[in-house]
Amino acid sequence: GSFAGALSQTVIYPLEVMKTRLALRKTGEFKSIFDCAKKIFKADGVKVFYKGYWPNLFGIIPYAGIDLAVYETLKAYCVEKYVEENRSPNALVLLSCGTFSSCCGQLAAYPLALIRTKLQSQAGLSGKLGLPAEQTHTLGLFRYIIRTEGLKGLYRGIVPNFCKVAPAVSISYYVYERTRSRLG
Repeated sequence: GSFAGALSQTVIYPLEVMKTRLALRKTGEFKSIFDCAKKIFKADGVKVFYKGYWPNLFGIIPYAGIDLAVYETLKAYCVEKYVEENRSPNALVLLSCGTFSSCCGQLAAYPLALIRTKLQSQAGLSGKLGLPAEQTHTLGLFRYIIRTEGLKGLYRGIVPNFCKVAPAVSISYYVYERTRSRLG
């Protein structure tokens, strides 16, 4: 499972970098996704397509582990405490467990996601931004954010992320549980 996730991230990660760069571009900066790839490659070489890769990879591990563990633990508690014998938990129970577990996973992994996005936004712009070397790699950027903004700086933007991810994950858990119960 972990190996498959890491492999898929390795393969698709250059697309994530280009998505971020295209979202942040100036009007007319890139004509197409291919033009974007060509220009950022020309600026910084192949390594640019993996800017922020390590915090992304290391963020998946705690997020997935915490999310699944909290979900299963909370679901088991709710089933034992509130669900009658031989009945499946209702939609509200499953959606609530999924929402809470997703939020717990995000609290642990969000700082790495923030650093990943900041690094991705630098792709192909290394000379143009004039950033100190400290802000161009994972540990340096982490230290810089802590020093300049404090711990809360690592969670900038987490509320909209909760609003996006929590419903998606809880619906996925709900569909998974209902599909699993119907298939036996």
